[in-house]
Amino acid sequence: MTSLDKPTPDMDHPQRTDQQDAEAKAVTEAALFEAFGGVRGMVETVLPGLLFVTIFTIKKDLGTSAIAALAVSLALVVVRLIRKDTVKHAFSGVFGVAFGVVFAKMTGNAKDFYLPGMLYTLGLAVAYLGTTLAGVPLIGLILGPVFKENLSWRTRNPGRKKAYAKASYAWGLILLAKCAILFPLYWWADTTQLGWVLVSLKIPPFLLAVYLTWVFLAKAPPPIDVFAEMEAEEEAEKARKAAQSARAAEVRDYDA
Repeated sequence: MTSLDKPTPDMDHPQRTDQQDAEAKAVTEAALFEAFGGVRGMVETVLPGLLFVTIFTIKKDLGTSAIAALAVSLALVVVRLIRKDTVKHAFSGVFGVAFGVVFAKMTGNAKDFYLPGMLYTLGLAVAYLGTTLAGVPLIGLILGPVFKENLSWRTRNPGRKKAYAKASYAWGLILLAKCAILFPLYWWADTTQLGWVLVSLKIPPFLLAVYLTWVFLAKAPPPIDVFAEMEAEEEAEKARKAAQSARAAEVRDYDA
């Protein structure tokens, strides 16, 4: 068993100074910002749907609304490529809009533009809850690489695993509540009503889930930087081999 696999003591309630608490909150905030795209990521998530429902409300034309939404999604990707920024959030928006356009075009029902996103939200809610019940909370899988801890929290940092579980439950329940509002509207409301409610529910539930994640993780034990540990072990191994080589050289010199 290597040092990377060895469990560490439960650190649910470590004694930390105010400065350490502030640093933990800042690190957590930065990681969440990176993982979920921050303000720009939210804009890229909301803008295509907002444009679709606005144009459809005015013109009642599925084709024009769909083309406009897809065009703005592609434009957001191009802007990121030009600026050499990460494109994962913009690309996810393009795929979401593209699936929505295909569904709506296939059925001829403008409401089906929103259906893939709604099904994705439902699937994501089930994934958050299911992975947490299985002992591998999804938010930990998402944020582990961002914090450079990978999966070390599963066996070596029980307090942090508990925080990830709480955060994943929060995400799952919030997304389920969102689905409980949207799916009845899909059957009962018209396209514009569903669209405006869906757009209005894009940001508030997301911000609530991110805030709760920040609260849980800011109070949790700090992440274990497994990359730093691996580098330290590599340096120690190099030093050990160098020492062995030096001793072997001394023996050869002595024998000579």
